[in-house]
Amino acid sequence: MTEAEPLAVYIHWPFCRSKCPYCDFNSHVRERVDAARWTRALLADLDHHAALVPGRAVGSVFFGGGTPSLMPPETVAALLDRVCSRWAAVPDLEVTLEANPNSAEAARFHAFAAAGINRLSLGVQALDPAALRMLGRAHDRGEAIAAIEHARNAFPRFSFDLIYARPGQTLAAWRHELDEALTVAGEHLSLYQLTIEPGTAFATQYRRGQLSIPAEEDAAALFEMTQDRLSAHGLPAYEISNHARPGAECRHNLAYWRYQDYVGIGPGAHGRLTIGAAKHATRQTRLPERWLAAVEAVGSGIEEMVAIDRDSAVEEMLMMGLRLTEGVARARLERLAHRDTKTLFGGNLGPLLEGGFLTLDNEHIAATAAGRQRLNAVLAALLG
Repeated sequence: MTEAEPLAVYIHWPFCRSKCPYCDFNSHVRERVDAARWTRALLADLDHHAALVPGRAVGSVFFGGGTPSLMPPETVAALLDRVCSRWAAVPDLEVTLEANPNSAEAARFHAFAAAGINRLSLGVQALDPAALRMLGRAHDRGEAIAAIEHARNAFPRFSFDLIYARPGQTLAAWRHELDEALTVAGEHLSLYQLTIEPGTAFATQYRRGQLSIPAEEDAAALFEMTQDRLSAHGLPAYEISNHARPGAECRHNLAYWRYQDYVGIGPGAHGRLTIGAAKHATRQTRLPERWLAAVEAVGSGIEEMVAIDRDSAVEEMLMMGLRLTEGVARARLERLAHRDTKTLFGGNLGPLLEGGFLTLDNEHIAATAAGRQRLNAVLAALLG
């Protein structure tokens, strides 16, 4: 929230080989991508943002998508060089790339490491062959296991994602899959419950009665077992869906959840930037072709940049920070709100504390495990 904190830089590559049925991210399938043209545009977008927030240090860079492992490694190297020439990189700069675990992309892992990637995030999503087919993933189980080993050998840090609470998934089946994942995991795992997002193929199937997901109480049991299993293996949750050994948390994502400044580069990317005394929200044009044309015409694809009013900023800080096990630092919250925490929430706070959904001490306001499991309702009660 202050200019003394390092920036996080997010770079979006919007292209995928195919669209997964659960995915609502800004991802697009194109027959051909002009990599050189896209490299030039992303570099120009970086230059534009560097002019908005000059003189800052950068603590992390995250290549997301889409499927950024489809980028040429040379593009990654050029973008990282530009980041480090426009801002000062911290000595232990974290640089993450999202990748699919198919054999063709895994073959390029060492090239990405040479380009400057030091943390890989693999979209495994399942270790069960039938689940991989249901989720529309292009890789098979063997490729996933092999890619995890490639990542272990190529990068100092790696993580992989799994989706659970899938149709028909039982506690016993998920426990078996999770225990297998733990045998090949490094120091970080991201475990997401399947949600039906509007506009996805799964949303259409769900509306037609062709797809069902576990009932709320079954999903809660899966969540609780996941937390217990990971904690027992030394990977406690530091955020609702993210688990790590202490010190191995994803620093880039922590910047989001701690409501620090981050730059959003590329189509559809969002940012939060402190300019002067105000925090600003930036939003880029979503459609890749329109974004590219805008950057080539005027040097930027930013569609909207607005100052965030104080009440909205407080709400955003809480929405992000209460996802974390550590919660929201009271000093940051009170500095932003210009009010003491107890005064800020008035009579809404007491029942949530007494009900075991929130905790409050001199340092933090935090959601308990029960509160994080039903965070939307907790936020509605707190802010209502």
